[in-house]
Amino acid sequence: MEGMNPLFLVVLNGAFMFASELFKRVTIPCEISFVKLSSYAGTETTNVIRELIGLDHPLDGRHVVIVEDIVDTGHTMRYTIKKLRDLRAADVRIATLFFKPNSFQYDYPIDYKGMDIGNDFIVGYGLDYDQQGRNLPDIYKIIEP
Repeated sequence: MEGMNPLFLVVLNGAFMFASELFKRVTIPCEISFVKLSSYAGTETTNVIRELIGLDHPLDGRHVVIVEDIVDTGHTMRYTIKKLRDLRAADVRIATLFFKPNSFQYDYPIDYKGMDIGNDFIVGYGLDYDQQGRNLPDIYKIIEP
């Protein structure tokens, strides 16, 4: 992405901790913006993407890297990729801290990923369970009784 001045688009709320660490290491000219999307109720995806805070940058011809905490089914990313392409982004890539390959339902590439995980529901380091647990410094698996 050298020489492209990419726009890193951080998906709130979950990716804020990952984005903070990532940006400490990005050494090329770039910009950052934030969107807030929601598709979960408790530990289950609703398959309905709600845009709570939208994009405020023109994207015509821009190279965009979506920064996400976790890619699970892929519904949210599919929605976001389509929207960015409709806004004429030149290129859309995905950077995620966690990826659940056994839950993923699409064939688009995950360009940058921290690690693959199983289908466990995790919290901490920005990830939540009903808005709780984001402040935990480590990652924990939710165990349902």
